[in-house]
Amino acid sequence: MPVKVTVFNNGPIRIEGDPGEFVICDAQGKEFGLAGRRVISLCRCGLSANKPFCDGTHGRQGFQSVCEARELPPPAPKP
Repeated sequence: MPVKVTVFNNGPIRIEGDPGEFVICDAQGKEFGLAGRRVISLCRCGLSANKPFCDGTHGRQGFQSVCEARELPPPAPKP
């Protein structure tokens, strides 16, 4: 089963997959230890005290952002 990424309206980005199928890295490429989790949620509101992971602050602060699936245009050709 492929890794599934879900963008929740007014909430986080959820990543689901078997352990080892996905990694989360910092800007230097160092991996976060996910302790075998199959599901994690990433913060979209920017208010989490546990960034990049969601801690539920979006709900207490009234974060709003609705995202609907759509087709992206083809990538621009490289020069």
